[in-house]
Amino acid sequence: QVQLTESGGGLVPAGGSLRLSCAASGYIFSINDMGWYRQAPGNERELVATVSRGDILKYGDSVKGRFTISLDNDRNTVYLQMNSLKPEDTAVYYCNADVGYYNGKLQPSRGNYWGQGTQVTVSS
Repeated sequence: QVQLTESGGGLVPAGGSLRLSCAASGYIFSINDMGWYRQAPGNERELVATVSRGDILKYGDSVKGRFTISLDNDRNTVYLQMNSLKPEDTAVYYCNADVGYYNGKLQPSRGNYWGQGTQVTVSS
C-alpha cells in the first residue's frame, strides 16, 4: 500500500555532513506528518526531526541548529540535512510517515509507516 524508501546513510568523520532522503510511494493523497527518528545500540528510538501539515517543524534537542528537515510534497519525499555531525549522532535512522492514501479498494485510508532504517556512523 505505502512504502518508504530511505537513502543517504554512511560513514562520515566528525564535523562532516550527510543528507538522508525518504520517498513515500503508493496512492498517497496527503502527508500529515513525515520525519526521522533514530536508535543507537542500547538506546530507545528518539525523535530527530519531523515536518507536519502546515510546515510545522519539530526537532530533537540534540540536533537543533545542526540538522534541517524539508519536505517535497510533489515527490512525497522528506530530506534531512545533517551538518556538524558528532560521534553521538551514530545510529540507525528510521523514516516515519503518517499519510492519507487510497487502499486496494480505492477507499481513502490513513496509515502510519516506518522505513527499514539506514545506518549513520560518525567517526571521531
